Amino acid sequence: MDNEKISNFLTEQRDAAPDDLQHYFLTFEDYWERKLWHELTDILVTYYGEEQSAEQRIPIYNNFIKTFADKINQLKLVQIGLGTAEQYKDDNERLTFLTTLASRVDKPASQDAYVFALTYVASVRLRLGQTPEARKDLDKCEAVLDTFDSVETVVHASFYRISADYYQSQQEFANYYRTTLLYLACVDLDDLSQTDRQRVAHDLAIAALVSDTIYNFGELLLHPILDSLTDTPHAWLRELLFAFNRGDLQAYNILQAHSEANELLQQNQQFLYQKISLSALTQLVFSRAPQDRAMTFSTISEETKVQLDEIEHLIMKALSLGLLRGSIDQVDEVARISWVQPKVLDRSGIEGMKTRLREWSGGVEKLGNWIEGVGKDVWAA
Repeated sequence: MDNEKISNFLTEQRDAAPDDLQHYFLTFEDYWERKLWHELTDILVTYYGEEQSAEQRIPIYNNFIKTFADKINQLKLVQIGLGTAEQYKDDNERLTFLTTLASRVDKPASQDAYVFALTYVASVRLRLGQTPEARKDLDKCEAVLDTFDSVETVVHASFYRISADYYQSQQEFANYYRTTLLYLACVDLDDLSQTDRQRVAHDLAIAALVSDTIYNFGELLLHPILDSLTDTPHAWLRELLFAFNRGDLQAYNILQAHSEANELLQQNQQFLYQKISLSALTQLVFSRAPQDRAMTFSTISEETKVQLDEIEHLIMKALSLGLLRGSIDQVDEVARISWVQPKVLDRSGIEGMKTRLREWSGGVEKLGNWIEGVGKDVWAA
């Protein structure tokens, strides 16, 4: 497209644009004529961020931006392209556009842009039900990312978010949980809408509960994303997580009624009971001093509220999962625990730790006084 055609095109688009956006087109033409590609790219990114620009994004990309696409920052080209792709009404058309865009930036010098575009290709494939193809695209992205020492945060965020979508679609709850937390580490929560924050917090909570490999919710319990459930219809889910963390079977029974509203929780009732029983066991061990961790089955049953005939199986399960280390005396029905998986402490847990530290400090002081008393002759010598 020659200079006159581009000038005429920009004039037509300016006349068709809302009054508030018409000034952009004068700047586009000025920067384009002077070949100020960096400045032109930045103003285009700003323009594509304007909500009112939606109807003009596709023609501007196809008739203007593509004429100098190789001259500008490729990561920003993809960013503009993503804004363009949003305007296609059909996912098949969107997939064709994004696939072409990804191929365009698939060059040795712009592999970060290629990954950025390819993650969105995978996202559209997921919506179209092309799950194996989406997995292949994400595997390609991961292979490229592994070769980088550093990359723009937005690229990692995109990869983690869409990978999490894939794991959720496959009900791979542990992978979804870990990948979503990685995604949250790459974004500012303030940049997410309240609806998105609540959705992510809800889905993370469900994944943590029903996963058969996640028994420690510490990272999620400490993450501010969980606060977005407060004062919402799903506030009970936040409280349920804290009940699980402290092994509170009574609180679980109270909150259990709410789980009927969620199909996954309803399907995993028996597993969830076992999971909170394990948490009650580890909480009991954690709350005891290291020298007081030899407990009879009846003591464990009394303090955890787990049925006596379930205790041996429960301890064996905890040992096999690596939540505890120790041994079981099946004849005397005694469990001797040497180690317990660390937990996130709530206020009462911190108070308990404070008490134990004071006891330890007092014990050290008494030992020091005893050594000083019996060793007077040695010190004098």
